Parts: sequence; structure tokens; C-alpha cells
Amino acid sequence: MTHPTYTQQALCRYNLPRLKRIAAELGVTPIGDRRATETWVNAIIAHQSTQLQKVDNQALAQAELDSYIADQAQVVAPELLTIVEISFDHHEYYAGDKLIASISHDDDHLTQRWVVMVNDKELFRANTVMCCHRFICTHYKNGKLPVQEQLATPCTTGNEITAQIFDECEKYGFEILDNGIYQNDIKLGEVGCTNGRWWVMRTGECQQLPCGSAVEAVQSLSMVETSPSIELTFEELLDQPFVMLAPDEWQRLRVYKPSTKSRELVTA
Repeated sequence: MTHPTYTQQALCRYNLPRLKRIAAELGVTPIGDRRATETWVNAIIAHQSTQLQKVDNQALAQAELDSYIADQAQVVAPELLTIVEISFDHHEYYAGDKLIASISHDDDHLTQRWVVMVNDKELFRANTVMCCHRFICTHYKNGKLPVQEQLATPCTTGNEITAQIFDECEKYGFEILDNGIYQNDIKLGEVGCTNGRWWVMRTGECQQLPCGSAVEAVQSLSMVETSPSIELTFEELLDQPFVMLAPDEWQRLRVYKPSTKSRELVTA
């Protein structure tokens, strides 16, 4: 959450209640005589200076890190690796289009906070990002870096996903609309692919079920019952064993008022 920056001149024009509200928003607790406006003004100014210094230090550290990584990438592995900055404390290393390792920052560790990860497992730990960088480059060049398992991503774009779903639906004569897949104006459900993983959710269900492919997902929809349900008459309901009656059928019997004496329900 961002807050406005107040100048000392502006703060001096505010009354004591206003200064207290500003301090509360910033999380500032003054030390001294809290009845004096000067105490609150000085506390707010000091807090703002501390926050600005943190931002400046972080920006400087980021610039130094980016510069160092760029320099080291050229010195150690100028043609082998590509470094992608995911965030300030997370970088991924690629050989061509293959992920080989990553460097992340562990805030919970007291000294060796920089960690080399391969296959989501810690491989090396050091007190500087430079040591982790050199470890990756050196071990990759020597062929001693474990092989990073590549995630299967059969679908990389929305167009490819849509094309596969369309091809499979065409085999069954299904129609694809914005809110799902239909057959004879009856919605069968939905099919999609999220993060390379196919799923299907049939009409009446509230959970996406995983599938191995678009073929399997659409095939699952082909098994949805689309025949219209046949509603039994009151007399036909009376002929049914009570254990076979659905809740809505019991309700129909309860509220129905025939003109003639009703027959007893069949109990067996």
C-alpha cells in the first residue's frame, strides 16, 4: 500500500488530531511528548526518510546484481547459457530453450541465503549470488550438472488448445459455444487445458477432472446422457415401489390432490 509523502512545512500546518491520523496510517509511533505537534511531525518525517532509504538501497542492489550477472554470463559462459530474471531474488538459467537450473533467495537462512535449485531440489548453497552463478556455469560446462526434467507442455497457445478441442468435437458432431460444448442444444460440459494439463467438467459437475489429452476429454463428454427425462404420471408413480421414487417424485405425490380416492403406494 502506498502513502503520500509529506513535507515538514505541510505537516506543520496540520493540527494534532490530523497528525495522529497520518501517523496511524503510516504505522508511526512517536517518542517524546505526544501532546506536542512537533513530536508527531518529527516522527513522521523520520519514518519517511527511512522508507525512502530502503527503496534506494534495494534499487542499488538490484542494479549491482543485474550488472554482475550480465558480466559473469559473458566471462564464464558467453555462448552457453541465457539468464532470465523472474524477480529480484529468482533467476532461471537456460541452455537454448531448456531450463537447466535456477537461483533463488532463502530469507530463512542466516548466512548462505542464495540457493541453486535443479528439479525443485537444493543443489548448492552460498552466501553470494556470484558463487551460485559460477557453480551453475562451471558444472554445466563440465557436464556435471544434473539434468533438469522438462515439463510436458503439449499446448503452448490458446489457438492450439482451441484447434485440438475443435478437431475432437467435430468427430462427434458437437458444437463449441462460448460457454461450453453442446449437442442438439443440450450443454454437455466444458473442456480446457491449463498449464499444459487437460481437464473436463461435465454438466452438473462442479469440479474439473484431469484428462490425458483433448481426445480423452471430449470422449468423456460423449458419454453424457442427453435423452430427455420422461416424467411419470400420478397414476404411474403410485405403481412404483416407494424405494424407487426420487425426492421430486415424492414431492409430487405429497402435494397432488386427486378428485377421487388415491390408491395406496406400492411398498414392495
